[in-house]
Amino acid sequence: MKRDMDLVRLILFEVEKIEKWDEWKDIKIEGYSQEEIYYHIMLLNEAGLIEAKKLCDGGKWVPNRLTWNGHEFLDASRNETVWKKVKGIMANKGGSFAFEVVKSLVISVSLEMLKHG
Repeated sequence: MKRDMDLVRLILFEVEKIEKWDEWKDIKIEGYSQEEIYYHIMLLNEAGLIEAKKLCDGGKWVPNRLTWNGHEFLDASRNETVWKKVKGIMANKGGSFAFEVVKSLVISVSLEMLKHG
């Protein structure tokens, strides 16, 4: 399964909504299968952006909180204009990049927007 950065961002928004950091929440996102969501939750856990755990029943992963790095990435990519511009840059340059490159692009585009109003 391919990593989907739009789904990564949507999951981070959903995890941010969890009010109690010790609460484990099953996430559903329209347009994505539960298998895709669980896989991406596992990836986000491995990347250190969220804290999540695998439940006993199959490949079900549930998150409970963002980590510091998860908050940092989400705050940097929160602006829809920034996110669309980053996605456009990625599409023009081949479409798939390492996460650290995506994170750097989000920060660069944000800084550029701050400089130019």
